[in-house]
Amino acid sequence: MTDDHRENRRLWNEWSDAFQALWNADTDESGVPPVPTPFDPDSHAAAGSEFPPPIAGADVVELGCGGGQGSVGTALAGADRVVGVDIAEGQLDHARRLRDYYGVDARFLQGDVTRIPLADDAFDAAFSEAAFQLVADLDAAVREARRVLRPGGAFYLSVMHPFRELIDPETGTIDRGYHAPPRREIEIDESYDADLVAFDRSVSELHRALVDAGFDVERVVEPEPAGGETTSEGDAASAAEPRALLPDTLGFWARLDAP
Repeated sequence: MTDDHRENRRLWNEWSDAFQALWNADTDESGVPPVPTPFDPDSHAAAGSEFPPPIAGADVVELGCGGGQGSVGTALAGADRVVGVDIAEGQLDHARRLRDYYGVDARFLQGDVTRIPLADDAFDAAFSEAAFQLVADLDAAVREARRVLRPGGAFYLSVMHPFRELIDPETGTIDRGYHAPPRREIEIDESYDADLVAFDRSVSELHRALVDAGFDVERVVEPEPAGGETTSEGDAASAAEPRALLPDTLGFWARLDAP
């Protein structure tokens, strides 16, 4: 584990209560914590009739599960066995409470996504959302995703959109080059004694990592901006908040060849 990865783990353990409080405040109309899954046909990850693939009765693993929202949502969607893996014990405490709240069957393990503590060929599908950009060794993480999947298995990899991440949210200006060195520090707030470390990769770099690991990339997903609204060129909203015109996330649906 690198120093950056170790520091990210420490920060997530320290930040997890405050972060999950923000997430759980964003409830749906019935007042329950939201548990979105990319395997919902109406989700942000939907990309045509074949994606997301059906997961009824499937074995699914979430890599970098955080507070378990995706894992719990995937269990509710009908997966037979769901396992979530995360580096931060503080996040996993929230994941287990959320699992118990919804009454679903999901298992949560502490582990590094570059060395997943699970057997080879153990799952039909895997997914990771907003986690791999916090990992220094992207290739190792993608290879591990491949290792735990069975032949024919599907993998959904989603990160914060690299175009959006170029823009300073306070000034609305581009503050770094698209092909700049990937390492970037993110201040949580002034009360924390260190910054979260992210690694911003280009679209081509993410695609290359998947292909080099043996995946066939079958769909690229760039959801509409939050709220589904766009503005025309020259609109005041565009000038004031250009990030609002860009997708929040970039996703890839990939698959391993069937035997």
